[in-house]
Amino acid sequence: MASPDLDSPWLSSAAESIGRSFNIGIEEGNFPLNLASTKVPTASMPPSNHIPEPPQLPGKIHTKNYLPRKLAECCCVPKETRDTWDRLFKESYGADVYVITEEKAFIPAHSSILSAASPVLGNLLQQSKVKDGVKYIKIPGVPHQAVHTFIRYLYSSCYEEEEMKKFVLHLLVLSHYYLVPSLKRVCIHLLEQGWITTENVIDVLQLSRECDAPRLFLTCLRMIVRGFRSISSTEGWKVMKHANPALEQEILEAVVEADSKKQERLKKLEEKKVYLQLYEAMEALLHICRDGCRTIGPRDKMLRGSQVACSFPACKGLETLVRHFSTCKTRVPGGCAHCKRMWQLLELHSRMCNDPDYCRVPLCRHFKEKMQQQSKKDQAKWKLLVSKVMTAKTATGSSSSRLL
Repeated sequence: MASPDLDSPWLSSAAESIGRSFNIGIEEGNFPLNLASTKVPTASMPPSNHIPEPPQLPGKIHTKNYLPRKLAECCCVPKETRDTWDRLFKESYGADVYVITEEKAFIPAHSSILSAASPVLGNLLQQSKVKDGVKYIKIPGVPHQAVHTFIRYLYSSCYEEEEMKKFVLHLLVLSHYYLVPSLKRVCIHLLEQGWITTENVIDVLQLSRECDAPRLFLTCLRMIVRGFRSISSTEGWKVMKHANPALEQEILEAVVEADSKKQERLKKLEEKKVYLQLYEAMEALLHICRDGCRTIGPRDKMLRGSQVACSFPACKGLETLVRHFSTCKTRVPGGCAHCKRMWQLLELHSRMCNDPDYCRVPLCRHFKEKMQQQSKKDQAKWKLLVSKVMTAKTATGSSSSRLL
């Protein structure tokens, strides 16, 4: 007779009932029974008899089997197992179904494996008729070698890189039609990793929409927008243009939108560059009038004979403008284009200056008083210009406080 299993739930429940009857606490693992503290009636024992040594307590008993919470995430398929399934497909031992391809060739397979790997193939196998103990199903529309690679993947998830690269578009269609999401993810990943070229990007774009792969579609669309001039001259574009004019219109609209965004971005960069130049001009103006630079400087300082090259990028141009402004005979606003620009720079400085009473820049206080007489519309324009110049300063990460 076989010995009873120590992990049996019947034994556990029996031990608990016995423990309750004798008021002995039985816990999982050890029995806390202190025999030394147990009182034994002396009348029932012979005086010369000794208490025998108690038997050794049993080891820890596991009443529950431990299983990981997420067994599926801990599973791994070793190479030997994949090789076994791959060998089963190649040797076709016990095959009960033949897959007929486009070239009227046959690929032997096992109906149970095909049904488990693809629900669509399972439905086809249920509807197919048995002839001489073998079922026949057709996978038309793709080359024989592509079907062979597809069936092999259903067995072992294995494929040859050369075959995958050659038939990746066919396998993308097969994986979508026969509901094999793992193969579909592999095809999309390989295409996104550099298998999309100028010659096949139009085909991949169309198949990505048909096969419900939006990320792949977006990747192809971006590639077409970037290289539209070269891609629009390929054979795939010409075929798509006649077969799917709606898709062509969608691509053209995307190209136009991308070009508009590019022009708008360039325009903003140019505006930012202008505001940055204005900020540099404000710094250079304050530097010339306060510190002195080259041949122009404050009225109460003597210029040194030799001076190092100025570190302000706008100083040289502004120095020439200041020299012209000081000698121009038509120095009224609107009379000279160079003087008009100088008047605007002086007014911009006055709106950015916080200490006009002690500022060394000419006419700073004059423009501060003039601001009170301007209309709200002019004040709003100048305020917007000042904010954009200060934003350009912040964007450059300048920590200079010379304008404050």
